[in-house]
Amino acid sequence: MKTAGIAELKAKLSAYLARVKAGEEILVTEHNVPVARLVPVGEHPADLRAAQDLERQGLLRLGTGKLPAGFWKLRRGKDPDAVVRQAVAEERSSGW
Repeated sequence: MKTAGIAELKAKLSAYLARVKAGEEILVTEHNVPVARLVPVGEHPADLRAAQDLERQGLLRLGTGKLPAGFWKLRRGKDPDAVVRQAVAEERSSGW
């Protein structure tokens, strides 16, 4: 199993996702401590069934992988107090 630190994973996400799609598992670490594991969805049908159960309960909506028609033409929401920008800046400064 390949191991990747969070910073490396963020920098090379596409490459790591390609490896996962090919069937490989990736162990994600933070300061050499395991925090997550990326695995192909197909290998864990129980996870998909759990997500489908949540969808039936109305708690989750499974994506189709496609954006709705006209998505990129939608108007951006207004944020006059820059709340979103501040939240992103705080998240980034916290190490995420």
